[in-house]
This record gives sequence, structure tokens and C-alpha cells, in this order.
Amino acid sequence: MKCKIAILTLSLLLCTAGSIFTSCDSVDVAGAVLEIDTAAVDSILAEYDLAQGPGASALVIHQGQVVFSKGYGLANLAMDTPVSAVTNFRLASITKQFTAMCIMILYSRGQLDYEQTLTDIFPDFPGYGNTITLRHMLHHTSGLRDYFGLIPDTVTQQLRDQDVMDLMMAQNSTYFTPGTEYRYSNSGYALLALVVEHISGQSFADFLHENIFLPLDMNGTVAHEEGISTIFNRAYGYTFSNGAYVPNDQSITSAVLGDGGIYSSTTDMAAWDHALYTAQLVPYYVLNEAFISGTLTSGSETGYGFGWVLDTYLYRNRVSHTGSTTGFKNVYQRYPDAGLSIIVLTNRSSGSPKDIANGIAQTIL
Repeated sequence: MKCKIAILTLSLLLCTAGSIFTSCDSVDVAGAVLEIDTAAVDSILAEYDLAQGPGASALVIHQGQVVFSKGYGLANLAMDTPVSAVTNFRLASITKQFTAMCIMILYSRGQLDYEQTLTDIFPDFPGYGNTITLRHMLHHTSGLRDYFGLIPDTVTQQLRDQDVMDLMMAQNSTYFTPGTEYRYSNSGYALLALVVEHISGQSFADFLHENIFLPLDMNGTVAHEEGISTIFNRAYGYTFSNGAYVPNDQSITSAVLGDGGIYSSTTDMAAWDHALYTAQLVPYYVLNEAFISGTLTSGSETGYGFGWVLDTYLYRNRVSHTGSTTGFKNVYQRYPDAGLSIIVLTNRSSGSPKDIANGIAQTIL
């Protein structure tokens, strides 16, 4: 049955984090009615609405108001735990926007400059790092070699960010002259996490907690370190194999934090989304640069800001990022001109959350 409910404000979302919110077909927002076709959204997410399968948490925010929030399927198949708005999923590469924000916070405090090079910060880094700037790493134009392909076959323990540094220290060149090309680089964001540690004197996880998660009341969000931190309301990852979903939650790279190690929920991501419209974490002049495309030495734009993919969809400017890792696939899309954000977090290796978010956007824009 169609229904119309009062606005669910962000503050209400945060203080009632234990609930799964009712979704409705239309919500009055700032004098305008934003139509939410809940049946259409449910249909788009139907593959996750399984009684005995891994699921998804979907969230739609408009003008700072939560207009749709719903969990589908299970967070933990063994415990039969349903997905809710406070279920914490591994964000994978959506983590990169938080890593970038840490660098921006340090920049806003005058503790670093985007034009500093790897050898400026780490004097023992090989000479090829003297032309790689923090800006290059933020924009994926550093040319740093992909650490995934450098891991020896004999390694069986999970890598940490420092292990990525060690692999980079063993190289003597980049894929290309820094700044001349765009090549997505997990290595760069792992090193950025180490830059945060070196400059701040804190662990990357502690810096995130004290400077982002705590101020924004993202109480369930954590850069997970096995044996150190705990993930409450945890979603476990799964892969479909031989006719059934089997646990597949970790890989050899899952402990690297800077490129993909944060766990969060749609509830906490709503707080993050709100902060991106404010100067709560950094001044606007610093924040805005995150949403400006990097530029190559040729003058061509990369279409990537500081942890954000920049493009257009449905004739709207969009800033977004996907996240894909063992057992998890996610997407976070923002349409700033429309004040619209769509977040879909899932705990399975299959599916396309990006297509799901695109489909939801089509029902709204």
C-alpha cells in the first residue's frame, strides 16, 4: 500500500540507529514531493531479498533527509542475522575517499602540502619517488606499480600497508612518468595511509577515528585491524559456488587499510554524506578540491578527484565510487546539484551495485 510519511531527518536517523526504516512512495521534502517508487526499488534489489542468502543495505538521501532505507537478505548466514541500516560492510575502495580526507585534514592544518614528494616525506624511498607527489597519488597519476602483482607466491599472511611500502621500496621505476597518465592505483592509497601516520604520529586507524568517525558520530565505522578493533553488527562476505553461498570474507590483501579497509553501515554513511555538504571536517576551499578532476601534463582531465570518480549520469553531475573486494561489492553515488545520494552495500562477490544505484537514480531523476 502506498503511504506518505513525515520527513525522517538525518538527526533522527542517527539517534535511532537500531531500527530498519519504513520506506514509502512519496516524501515531502522542503515543500516539494520527491517520489520514491518503493516497488520499483524493491524490484531492482530483488536478487538480494533472499531468506537464506547474503544481502544488501540500500539508502537514498535527498536534501539531507533519508527518504528510503531498507535492508535485504542476511548479514551472517550462519547466525541467520538480517541486514539492517546498522549492518557494517567492508567498503573496499569506497575507503579511498576517507583516506583522501585524512590527507586534506592534514593539509588544512598546514602539516603537509599536496606537492610534496614521496622522498620529501620518506627520505629513504628510492629515487624514483622524487617526482611522485601526494597530488599524483590522490589522482591516480603516480604510475606506482600495482602491489597486487608484486606479492610473492610464497606469501601466505595478510599484507599490511607497510608491506605495500616495502614492495614499492623494492622497485626502481614507475609504469610511466608521474603526471602523464591515469592508472588506478591501490598502491598509492596504501602509501597515503602511511603518509597520514608519518605526519600525524598516530596509526591510520586512530587518526580516522579521532578526526572523522568520532566527530561525525559514525559510531559503528572502523578501519579494521584484526586483534585490535572489533566490527559490531558485522556483515560477512560470501561467494556463490557449486549451487550455494559459501563464506569468502578475507583475502591476502584485506588487511591493507588505505585502499579499502574500512567497515561502515548506511546509517554511518548518511552522516558522512551530510558532512560532505559542510565545513565540519575541512574548510570549503579544501573540501571542494576533492571534487575537481585531476589534470595530466598534457592538459587532459582524468575524471578522478581526491577519492572520487567524476562523471555525468542522466544529464546530472555525479561524484561516486564503487568498492569491490572478496565477498563485498558496493557503490556510493552523489548528485550534488540535485541534493541526492544513493548508497548500496552488499556482502556477496557477485552482482552490480552500480547498476542497482543507476536504476534507483532512474526512478528519481
